[in-house]
Amino acid sequence: MRSYRFIDWATQVFLGAVILLLLVALARGGDPRLAGTLLAAQFTVALAVHGLIRWEAGGRAPAIVSFLRSYYPILLYTGFFRETEWVNQLLGLTRLDPILIRWEQSWFGTQPSIRWMQLAPQPWVSEVLYASYFSFYLMIAGLGLWFWWKQPTVFTRFVAVMSFVFYCCYLIYMVVPVVGPRVFFDASPERELLLQLPGGVAPTGYPEAVQRGPFHLLMRFIYRNFEARSAAFPSSHVAIALTTLWFSWRYLRPIRWIHAFVVLLLCLSTVYCRYHYLVDVGAGILTSVLLTPLGNWLYCHFESSSEKDCQPGLTDHPRRCRAVPVPDSQPLPKTPLHEPAEK
Repeated sequence: MRSYRFIDWATQVFLGAVILLLLVALARGGDPRLAGTLLAAQFTVALAVHGLIRWEAGGRAPAIVSFLRSYYPILLYTGFFRETEWVNQLLGLTRLDPILIRWEQSWFGTQPSIRWMQLAPQPWVSEVLYASYFSFYLMIAGLGLWFWWKQPTVFTRFVAVMSFVFYCCYLIYMVVPVVGPRVFFDASPERELLLQLPGGVAPTGYPEAVQRGPFHLLMRFIYRNFEARSAAFPSSHVAIALTTLWFSWRYLRPIRWIHAFVVLLLCLSTVYCRYHYLVDVGAGILTSVLLTPLGNWLYCHFESSSEKDCQPGLTDHPRRCRAVPVPDSQPLPKTPLHEPAEK
């Protein structure tokens, strides 16, 4: 265990938490076949991660193993995300969409996740926002590749902190099931609830011009094949986008304002594109505000205390680290210790 880093502990603790939830699900009468399959998957991943760590620690591993040592959590995100829905089903928890729908209707007098697209159905608006929503994946891959190429120590930290935030979101999804505004467009109890609320109106479908957009089609493909129907609250798109912004703001300053603007558009797009309630966005912001600093603190706590990246002031203000030029010292004139008294 001496070769374990923060990301390794975070991954193994996450897997352990999922195993405990699966055991609870079995005790509650969950499907033993599905629970058994998921339990086997958790133990397999835990052993594979441990084996990878031990292999790299041996000192004779090929370069690809050293790369995977820091990169492997990214390969697990999709699988971990998809299983949140299955764990939730096994636990038999009721989805909480009705609570959020009532909040939205009470606070805003409407459902922003329906109304915003109705107010601006123009293709140029929808495509900009769908592209902003898709930029989530580019923020992860683009910043990750840049840091891996230019700043390897930051790359390790980037993956560790981002994974920590992801893992926390996944655990929340397993016990706080929220589908999101898609329930309005099915024959669902949530649709009937909306019609009964004061000011509630039947949601309209996606405008034809919006549906023809390439980014809309791309996101529809991604959601049809990879989305989990219990993972809306809090919005991990918002939480992770803000986490990546923390890293660009600190380590890649030439793009930080552009990145911040795209993150702002992404926050708007989660509601406009009907993936999240507006409440989910606020919860995603709060999640990042709390977990990104915590993840950084834990990273510095677990990593070597001599690591330059964890010493305050060295990376935030590089100018403070510059040596101040000192002029060459001139030899002092030689004078006698006791000058003769003037006559």
